[in-house]
Amino acid sequence: MADFSDLTLDVVKVRRDFPILDREVHGKPLVYLDNAATSQTPRQVTAVFDDYYGRYNANIHRGLHTLADEATAAFEGTRETVRAFLNAGEDREIIFTRGTTEAINLVANSWGRANLGPGDEVLISRLEHHSNIVPWQLLAGELGFTIKVIPVDERGVLDMVAYRDLFTGRTRLVAVNHISNAFGTINPVREMARVAHEHGARILVDGAQAAPHQCIDVRDIDADFYAFSGHKVYGPTGVGVLYGKAELLEAMPPWQGGGEMIRTVSFETPTTFADIPHKFEAGTPAIAEVIALGRALQWVQGIGLELIGAWEARLLEHATEGVRGIEGLRVLGTAPDKAGVLSFVVDGAHSQDIGLLIDQLGVAIRTGHHCAQPLLAQFGLDATCRASFAAYNTPEEIDVFVEGLERVVGMLR
Repeated sequence: MADFSDLTLDVVKVRRDFPILDREVHGKPLVYLDNAATSQTPRQVTAVFDDYYGRYNANIHRGLHTLADEATAAFEGTRETVRAFLNAGEDREIIFTRGTTEAINLVANSWGRANLGPGDEVLISRLEHHSNIVPWQLLAGELGFTIKVIPVDERGVLDMVAYRDLFTGRTRLVAVNHISNAFGTINPVREMARVAHEHGARILVDGAQAAPHQCIDVRDIDADFYAFSGHKVYGPTGVGVLYGKAELLEAMPPWQGGGEMIRTVSFETPTTFADIPHKFEAGTPAIAEVIALGRALQWVQGIGLELIGAWEARLLEHATEGVRGIEGLRVLGTAPDKAGVLSFVVDGAHSQDIGLLIDQLGVAIRTGHHCAQPLLAQFGLDATCRASFAAYNTPEEIDVFVEGLERVVGMLR
């Protein structure tokens, strides 16, 4: 069993912030291990919605009344919170989106359309979530550039020698995740950015899985773009962030048109656009969700991402040791540097059957291809089971998961 005694995370206190963890599923205490898909949300974050809609619900910017001023201050306050969370240089480098997927599509449809063309190359790893593959495929079909795939070894680790060899004089962009949602592999994005920049290419980092688990410093990484989602970092759904270097964002054309993103509109002269970040925030945003995202990041920082990451690493170690004795079980993703994700398959048992049966025991895990079909195809699979961990999970919950899995596997044989 992994030793947790040297860690100061008070998991009992953490769990008090999550009322949902007190519920039962099929008469069993809920054990929620689907955090890579969506983390649960603490009461401090959900309280934001009652506060906003009960006290100062108003549209932001341009309003002269008190409620509009208060809503604008809270919304823009979150921009500063996110800036500090990512260690970005300026608030104006932070753009609010509906999530990582929209952030990547924004880069593809704004930066990509302005900078990619026939003969150009975009490097994408085989570890990517579909949201960092499909937008580039769609754009490549229109613009005629080539997508080249960074290979992955049997451990789920990127081949960095092959990565370097893929670059040519026509390589324009690297699109890579910081942490794999399917295998938990932590990619060397700082080194990847250095290599990309040596070849005159830009790098976009999908940080959806990194934001909940480790400290992020976009300036240390030297990321040109970095994206993450609120609902994976203890925040609400429907909101996310795109960080972009100011000089890149300033040169990029708007992606969506509407209110807020303009400076002047006329039928007689060309429309002129607002400064960044507002140029990329057309229309009324998800105001309450953005404010709640800020509160979620404050909650995370109140505990400490280093401590959260260390706690989850011990949970992963404990779970990996626990499942090792289950006959026919194979772990996918054995990178030496990985986050709290345990993907596995069991000989003779379909992942969907495992997921459905273990749910009857109160344990929530994710099954399927995890929006990573190209990665699973390399291993001859169309689905795995995935348990993923968060700050509120306990060693005792891991024991329940392992015992339940042993029982389920026995039933399926």
